Amino acid sequence: MKTRDDRTPVTLSRRAFLDIARTFGLAVMASTTPCTKVWAQPLFRAYPFTLGVASGDPLPDGIVLWTRLAPEPLAGGGMPMVAVEVDWEIASDARMRRIVRRGSELARPELGHSVHAEVDGLEPGREYWYRFRVGRERSPVGRTRTAPAPGAPLARLRFGTCGCSNYESGHFTAFRHLAQERFDFVFHSGDYIYEYRADGGERDKVRQHAGDELYTVVDYRNRYAQYKSDPDLKAAHASAPFIVTWDDHEISNNWAADADERGTPPEVFLLRRAAAFQAYYEAMPLRRGAFPGATQLRLHRGFRFGDLMSFDALDTRQYRSTQACGAGGRSGCGAFADRTRTMLGPEQERWLDARMTSSRSHWNVLAQQVPIFGGGADGLPTNNPHVLDQWPGYPAARRRLLDSIAERRLDNVVFLSGDVHLHWGASVPLDLREPDRRQVAVEFTNSSITSGGDGADAAPWWHAIRADNPHVGYHSARRGYLACEVTPETWQTDFMIVDRVASPGGTISRGGRLVVERGSPVAHAS
Repeated sequence: MKTRDDRTPVTLSRRAFLDIARTFGLAVMASTTPCTKVWAQPLFRAYPFTLGVASGDPLPDGIVLWTRLAPEPLAGGGMPMVAVEVDWEIASDARMRRIVRRGSELARPELGHSVHAEVDGLEPGREYWYRFRVGRERSPVGRTRTAPAPGAPLARLRFGTCGCSNYESGHFTAFRHLAQERFDFVFHSGDYIYEYRADGGERDKVRQHAGDELYTVVDYRNRYAQYKSDPDLKAAHASAPFIVTWDDHEISNNWAADADERGTPPEVFLLRRAAAFQAYYEAMPLRRGAFPGATQLRLHRGFRFGDLMSFDALDTRQYRSTQACGAGGRSGCGAFADRTRTMLGPEQERWLDARMTSSRSHWNVLAQQVPIFGGGADGLPTNNPHVLDQWPGYPAARRRLLDSIAERRLDNVVFLSGDVHLHWGASVPLDLREPDRRQVAVEFTNSSITSGGDGADAAPWWHAIRADNPHVGYHSARRGYLACEVTPETWQTDFMIVDRVASPGGTISRGGRLVVERGSPVAHAS
């Protein structure tokens, strides 16, 4: 007997299909043969585009358009178990009067009725607007932008970086302000959702998760639906294309490859991981190249923005070695120094080496999840289990990557990261034990959208870290995002902060600004 959450697709007889159609108010084209999709004008009892629209992975000639049909978003979507044809159109004007491309995609029950339309044939480096339609229903209109042509001279690029949006920790006010920026694109550094149960995770809750801890694909779908129902997050997605990667909470806290932090048998954890991978793909504007398989979802991918920027989105979770010494702060154990330990895995390391070798861009960006610039107050990860989960907890892998940058004489590398719920701006030392010696790159770490609550202007330990780490140029424990403006000669990062998230109506301001001159791995206050 099927349960309420049994979402197994079936081949329907005509009688069974008509029964479903009547139940859900779907008008069906008459036919004498069995149907497995809605042919005519579906009529929904509730608005199907409750989760908004999104675009992502911008290329010079195209973009991915995303939506998901979910008239009952917190109940698995509330769709019948049939495929539904969804029309899309993209225009050169915000009123959608000059349609330049149109098409249709099937929203399939196997993928939670999500839609990933890969649009091509567009012009490079320009704005477009898009929407979806199914039956009599139309989605909101979203704004997107294609990447400039490869190698084309580009004078300026402006994009945002954000991450760590725990629904229970506060209101998504920073997303609303980010939407008003109208960036060329937005990089999301991970922790898009949090997997905690409704009574777990945060002590001082502003809002509450629906449901228990996440294990099944329906669990994860419902959690994404709860987050995506937030109007501020919907506005952010509708404002610009997103380039996304995950960190840990999209699956399970501090997961690494086939292991979680609880010691679950790998073969059991992989079942949960597969469910999380599928739900992530369903919820994000990703291309078919990221389609989840039985054992992986390829998330590392590269972008070129004219001659200005090479942008490589990395995955430091799926292929990494487990955290050393039980991640318990014993960094002197043998496993910590094991030179075979990895953050990216051998294949991704080779891919990144090839990307950096072939790059002729003014700037090379490594966009990923966890900080690389430093460790604890003494520059090392000793007695800090959180830092052991970051690049300093993988010293051999960190050194391989930085040596690769140094050997190629790349003097224009910028790391983007998240995870720590803090704004940081710092140079990246080759050796953490000598933070004032050779620097090989610059790193900008975005604070959280909400995680950690309102925060503060300066944490108590800030002065100790600054004294021991002269390569750090800026720090803030407020919530917010980064606004990056890039030209051939300079990189400017504005640290945008929200004064509060525990209550609605927080105001945005610029907490600080750092500028990097091309050829110098040092960020200066401006």
